[in-house]
Amino acid sequence: MSNDGVNAGRRRFLVAATSVVGAAGAVGAAVPFVGSWLPSAKAKAAGAPVKVNISKVEVGQQIIAEWRGQPVFIVRRTEEILANLGKLSGSMADPESKASVQPTYVDPVSRSIKPEILVLVGICTHLGCSPSFRPEVAPADLGAEWVGGYFCPCHGSRYDLAGRVYKAQPAPLNLPVPPYSYESDDVIVVGVDQEKA
Repeated sequence: MSNDGVNAGRRRFLVAATSVVGAAGAVGAAVPFVGSWLPSAKAKAAGAPVKVNISKVEVGQQIIAEWRGQPVFIVRRTEEILANLGKLSGSMADPESKASVQPTYVDPVSRSIKPEILVLVGICTHLGCSPSFRPEVAPADLGAEWVGGYFCPCHGSRYDLAGRVYKAQPAPLNLPVPPYSYESDDVIVVGVDQEKA
């Protein structure tokens, strides 16, 4: 009779121990499974969307994000920069970006959804160098006419602060504008079209 009590207690212990081990195994298997739903580094490099918080970007400053292994320039433009864009149109090779790569939902002159925020792929359209952000006006090395923009150090191509290339430059096209959208006033999603957001 006392053996039945010992066996029942042993049985309860084995059932409880097996349940605990089984639950731990299920959690151990679920964590990598759920983690596999997140985009891998390879998927991000292949074009997975990238969220960028722009809340701390000061007026006149640029930050650089990465999308598809390429630098993405994000600039918060001043009123003065925006006013200069119209004045520079006669100096641009493609002032309304008709031949350049950009989504249809961006303004062809400011090349943005919201005028004050510029989003560009930071790869020169000549031979793929990364242009330098040169927001200063009339620096000695770029001349008195320079009102800010991008300068490619490899072969000297110049772009304005809408990424439009000046006439008679080695670069044939404006800097590309990637597909992007606003998740909120402070968050841009590079790689997701505004029309599909």
